[in-house]
Amino acid sequence: MGGVRTALYNYLFAKKHGGQFLLRIEDTDRTRFVPGAEDYIKESLEWCGMVPDESPWKGGPDGPYRQSDRKELYKQYADELIEKDKAYYAFDTSEELDAMRERLKAAGVAAPAYNAVTREHMKNSLTLSADETKERLARGDEHVIRLKVPRHSEVRFEDVIRGWVVVHSANIDDKVLFKSDGMPTYHLANIVDDHLMRITHVIRGEEWLPSAPVHVLIYEAFGWERPAFAHLPLILKPDGNGKLSKRDGDRLGFPVFSLDWTDPTTGEKSSGYREKGYYPEAFINMLALLGWNPGTDQEIMSMDELCRLFDLDRVHKGGAKFDPDKTNWFNQQYLRMRPDAELGAQLLEKLKVQGIDTTLERASQAAALLKERATFVEDMLEGTYLFTHGSPLPDNVPAKVELKKRWKPEVAPVIEEFVSRLEAKQPGTNAEFQAIFEDLLQEKGMKIGQVMPLYRLFVAGTMQGPGMFDVSALLGSTEVAVRLKAGLDLCREWA
Repeated sequence: MGGVRTALYNYLFAKKHGGQFLLRIEDTDRTRFVPGAEDYIKESLEWCGMVPDESPWKGGPDGPYRQSDRKELYKQYADELIEKDKAYYAFDTSEELDAMRERLKAAGVAAPAYNAVTREHMKNSLTLSADETKERLARGDEHVIRLKVPRHSEVRFEDVIRGWVVVHSANIDDKVLFKSDGMPTYHLANIVDDHLMRITHVIRGEEWLPSAPVHVLIYEAFGWERPAFAHLPLILKPDGNGKLSKRDGDRLGFPVFSLDWTDPTTGEKSSGYREKGYYPEAFINMLALLGWNPGTDQEIMSMDELCRLFDLDRVHKGGAKFDPDKTNWFNQQYLRMRPDAELGAQLLEKLKVQGIDTTLERASQAAALLKERATFVEDMLEGTYLFTHGSPLPDNVPAKVELKKRWKPEVAPVIEEFVSRLEAKQPGTNAEFQAIFEDLLQEKGMKIGQVMPLYRLFVAGTMQGPGMFDVSALLGSTEVAVRLKAGLDLCREWA
């Protein structure tokens, strides 16, 4: 969810300013390669309505868009930094690096690092002679290329969201830019690609803020103009205590993925918003307001409106608490805005699975009644009584329990008279049903609360749902009369 929100903010910013939304697959760390992840990203963005202008599967003037397809490109830039004395070769083995860290820990250093101080005692081209360095490179000794972080300097940059950030170089380690496997690290590949692809704004999660000073140094080392940085707030757990994680969704029963995902390594399954029945517009609307607001009370916004209103100046600095209930509310609003015919078609498919046969017209009419109480189309299946014939009571235990509490023998004659009038007048609209019912109550001197609960239970089998006159108009007077009679017979059995 956090990754989708980051993509969304980039998309909204690009579209508002007439820019291009690029998707780049950053796959230089082969140890973290996940089969199927690229296809998942593509499908997820398409479902959300964020189709990139340039991407691995669409192409564009700045391709290729997979970093693994660009790996030959990065070596020349790493060599350029070597030539400028902004980077150096490091030949340390993993054992030597471990030993360095242990020495520093023993000396009381809390966070051991390969930096401007420790590099003087390590095996690199800054401590080895030029001849020995060339000899090691010539015979193919395993090595990496590290950024040469300057000593006794400050790195300063202005974050669009957080303001000025100042970090002393003593707190920045000499990051590996090019690995021994011939692949660049994220730090080098990302900066090179952003420069070559003319990226103007880097909008990413707060967790990347500690890397920003390193990236600023790399831009300065190349002498390139750097893009504007904007680091987004974290998405927090519903209680606000810590970053939202997949485990929180599993524990509390809500998705944290846009689509269903199965980990190809562990086989662990994670549910997605699409498969749970959320509309993409609702999902996007919710995500947009999870860390940003338009400066007004408006909450329901289309993608076009979001593109028009979005502004990085209104992105919050603090973390944004995720609210599952509010997410459901968004879906409810978008469901209600759907045309009845569209909802009817979706309901019809679900009814078929339930073995209930009806027409699209009937399903659409029912959807019009049921959508006001539904969060998902699935919820409308509570209204299956609208598609069946005969009493909904025989196997309906909750309804029978409710009936026993509400049954009053003196109401029976009123319902019998109501049935007679339905059979005689054959009402067709909700207004006609209502008029007959209210006229009868007035004649009998009874209140609606004395009769309506039994009317509802006899006909619908539940105390919840749309208005009974609307339900009756959809079912028809003959069907309503049959159900009212069956309800009376059942209650008299008890009496």
